[in-house]
Amino acid sequence: MMRPLATLFVAALMAAAQTTTAVSVSYPAQHKGPFDGRLLLFLSQGEGEPREKVADDAANPALAFGIDVNAWRAGTPAVIDAKVFGWPIRSLAAIPAGTYQVQALLHKYETFALATGHTVKLPMDRGEGQQWRSAPGNLFSKPVTVRWPPKSPLRLELTEVNPPVKPVADTQYIRHIRMRSERLSKFWGRDMYLGAAVLLPHGWQENPQARYPLMIYHGHFAPTIGGFRETPPDPNLKPVYSARFRMEGYNIVQQDLSWQLYQDWISPSFPRAIVIEIQHANPYYDDSYAVNSANLGPYGDAITHELIPYIEKTFRGLGTPWSRFMYGGSTGGWEALAVQVLYPDDYNGAYGACPDPVDFRAYTTVNLYEHGNAYYVDSTVRQLRRPGKRNYLGEVQTTVEDMNHLELVLGTHSRSGGQFDIWEAVYSPMGADGYPKPIFNKLTGAIDPAVAAHWRENFDLVHILKRDWNDPAKQLGRKLAGKLNLYCGDMDNYYLNNAVYLAEEFLNTTTTPHYGGEVTYGERAEHCWNGDPTRPNGISRLRYHQMYIPKAIERMKATAPPGALAAWPH
Repeated sequence: MMRPLATLFVAALMAAAQTTTAVSVSYPAQHKGPFDGRLLLFLSQGEGEPREKVADDAANPALAFGIDVNAWRAGTPAVIDAKVFGWPIRSLAAIPAGTYQVQALLHKYETFALATGHTVKLPMDRGEGQQWRSAPGNLFSKPVTVRWPPKSPLRLELTEVNPPVKPVADTQYIRHIRMRSERLSKFWGRDMYLGAAVLLPHGWQENPQARYPLMIYHGHFAPTIGGFRETPPDPNLKPVYSARFRMEGYNIVQQDLSWQLYQDWISPSFPRAIVIEIQHANPYYDDSYAVNSANLGPYGDAITHELIPYIEKTFRGLGTPWSRFMYGGSTGGWEALAVQVLYPDDYNGAYGACPDPVDFRAYTTVNLYEHGNAYYVDSTVRQLRRPGKRNYLGEVQTTVEDMNHLELVLGTHSRSGGQFDIWEAVYSPMGADGYPKPIFNKLTGAIDPAVAAHWRENFDLVHILKRDWNDPAKQLGRKLAGKLNLYCGDMDNYYLNNAVYLAEEFLNTTTTPHYGGEVTYGERAEHCWNGDPTRPNGISRLRYHQMYIPKAIERMKATAPPGALAAWPH
């Protein structure tokens, strides 16, 4: 027999009253608070920890929610309820009913008294390369299985803590250094350090009088030199499929090519040079973008005028601008090009692969100077979202809005550790509160033209090249002749090729003197294509050293002063 409608309505109200959409989180006294930070809540379906499933390009990512906590004490619940902004679902109240794994995590902040007079709270890097999932000391709860919405209040306790990072041991060829930076320490109001993993040339120990050129491999944080293996590959390694490169056994390929780099490195025909990977993780990201910034401080000057001379003195570098070269991809590609442009007298060449946007008229799919909104195409009659990532077929995997809304959940004030937030932290002026001025409203996407103008004059590389190329005082064109080289796939996942097209248009058609470098594209190649048309992207990206060091050495030989290479064993 069917129940009356009124009875069903009352039953629904009673069922709703028996469920909750708030989650209470606390931590035990053994963790010795109080703490400032970002409290994050994750829900996911299937096996595995929810915190490991947060990805803006995943079809079924973990759901994420976050709140700031200040002076949060042990045993005091912090509540994440239906009013808290979430991603990709806006509210806990909108989560579909079902069974979920639920987990919470506290990303700890520290207080910085900046030289500007501002006091800010930020997540200090703790040796992991600014990763909220694994940062040592971050607290998290064990995942629990929950039927959502829960019938009784859900309480989580942060009983677990991420362990410290174990330092990487030196080897015959690889050394690790760390130095206090006077410039950065002054800016941040506490001791700040720069580090580097150093790959020494074959024969370095046996030739104590020899001196070598310096190759700076820019890129994201790495605890040691990546892709260099001094022992043969593991013959028992089980193959793992790479969805990114559509390649079976990619882990085996990586070991094989790491071993090949070692063999090339010690061969008589490979150029002798020092290679470094800089470690400059900071409170905003896993690296600093290697330039001076209103919010990150003078990382450009600290690297160029403190770290580089220290490394050259310690490891017998030639120590001259004509013997220093830079290369890298993505973030590292932008860094190599930006440092060369902003420090034209200090380096002799930059090889930038798939660089982050070098022209902000193509800030991925956004024109910061002409568009009104970063998330939607300017229109009065429709809402068309701007794509943020695609595959090689052009299929959109996420949008600019989606990417930024996840960052907004992970951290306010540019503190998410995400890609758009670090661009904002590096390029923006400092706001009155001591945090970066937003380039656009993180919730709505509305662009701030005044902030965009600051970006243009200080970090838009193509604009700077146009502005200063023939400036009689700066003579940038003369100083950069032969030094700028760009490589990008024409199906870059993040649309970075669009900015490279704009750079090429200027470099190839309007520069006098001619820029004298190269700009090449990989047909249907995705992100991190680096100029090798003979190998698939998944292979060429593992061969940066073999590709660029010989190019740099040829330029060095052609530009070094007469007799200056006598101390270099080549």
